[in-house]
Amino acid sequence: MATDLVINATLYETRIAVVEYGNLVEFYLERPAEKGLVGNIYQGKVVRVLPGMQAAFVDIGIDRTGFLYVDDVLTSTVELDDIVRMHAEGAFCWLRPPPDYVPHRVSGMNIEDMLTEGQELLVQVCKEPIGTKGARLTCQITLPCRNLVFMPMTDHIGISRKIEDEGLRNRLRKEIEDLRPAGTGFIVRTAAEFASRECMEADMEFLLHLWREIQDNAKNSPAGTLVHRDLDIILRAVRDIFSPNVDRIVVDDPKTYNRVFNFVETFAPRLTGKIHLCDEDTPVFDYYGVEVNINHALDKKIWLRCGGYIIIEATEALTVIDVNTGRFVGKNDLEQTIFKTNMEAVKEIAYQLRLRNIGGIIIIDFIDMEDESHRDDMFRALKEAVKNDKSRVNILKVSEFGLVQMTRKRNRGALSQMMCEPCPYCRGEGLLKSRRTVCYEIFRKISIAAKKMAVPDVRLKVHPAVADLMLNEESGTVDNIEKKIGKRLTIVPAHDLHVEKYEIVWG
Repeated sequence: MATDLVINATLYETRIAVVEYGNLVEFYLERPAEKGLVGNIYQGKVVRVLPGMQAAFVDIGIDRTGFLYVDDVLTSTVELDDIVRMHAEGAFCWLRPPPDYVPHRVSGMNIEDMLTEGQELLVQVCKEPIGTKGARLTCQITLPCRNLVFMPMTDHIGISRKIEDEGLRNRLRKEIEDLRPAGTGFIVRTAAEFASRECMEADMEFLLHLWREIQDNAKNSPAGTLVHRDLDIILRAVRDIFSPNVDRIVVDDPKTYNRVFNFVETFAPRLTGKIHLCDEDTPVFDYYGVEVNINHALDKKIWLRCGGYIIIEATEALTVIDVNTGRFVGKNDLEQTIFKTNMEAVKEIAYQLRLRNIGGIIIIDFIDMEDESHRDDMFRALKEAVKNDKSRVNILKVSEFGLVQMTRKRNRGALSQMMCEPCPYCRGEGLLKSRRTVCYEIFRKISIAAKKMAVPDVRLKVHPAVADLMLNEESGTVDNIEKKIGKRLTIVPAHDLHVEKYEIVWG
């Protein structure tokens, strides 16, 4: 067993796991109540233009307005090669579509010269809303199929970098050049390496027909209307991940199995033999050990085999990863102990970034090493470890402080964002006031307010843990306060109170 695509489908949730050599390496989740927007095309309406940010807010008919940056309207070729690579390699994500050429638009114009409030335009969602940020939009439409990605506004032909044979690359480029309409763009995906000319021609006809339908729908749609909905997560996974390199698709639901089989039979009939309906009594995710791996992927601390561990802390701006030796004490040489821990951490970090889909700025605090050659070896190992990652990764050299700074393309919410929500008690801080802090806070308030209260008693309703502290360790302090303010304190444990909450009743 090398690579399996495992699909667990229910009415309330769809979960997809990519399992390589028995290990969960990628995980995707979609719930009907939280259905994704990426790939959808809308007839939008500009509601606000922000010259200071060179961006605009666009109403697409959902709760929050989308965000359209100037580079997603202007012509640009800066990211074209990278976008071509990502689409061609079948990355299960959407990046900013290739903005190589758009008729009647001039590079260098400001957003206020191009868009006005109330203007309607066709936009595509290229990044899901994350946190308080609305969806990222683009005017540069892309439509993927099994072997090709169609770029109706781009006059360009791209070939997947994973297709390394130069003769095959030239043949594919010539075939697309012969088949495509003038002025249109196509990316040849990795899956096309084994596709015939007839298959690519069929994909092209399908995409051209789909684009005509989208244009017709847009003409007759008011602002804020969904013009085209992308495939659901199951068929997107089959389209973007399933290739000859994947050994099996395993589905646990008969209806979903039929949908997947029919889809593959249409676009890649030679692969239908790899589709299997799970008939095990054990749930498919338990059978593959995925369920346990998903739960571990939410842990902050991850233990290494050597006895060391890494800590992953996410903030709004970046993610920090700390490497520690933990229980690993090595044998004789401290430098070798540290080097071994760091090298093992490298593989685990690359794995966790991909599994948890951590994006944005990432700072890794490796254990400091004095040997320069060890630093170089660790850096090379990290670059090698992220090669299989479909998201674009940039890594800087180890800094003087032993830190590695890197970025990973953020294309959808991290696993923790999909499966977790902020704690209602700590509001996502991860910390609460200690019992003693709350206790002393109450003592201060009583001492200050007692002078104004002409009553003999004070009744304190507090969390049981705080009450226990007051009645035991802090009982002497309670006696002193009673003498000082001349009032009797009655402490009442209240199980319905949060540990930081309390009530002071005078009288």
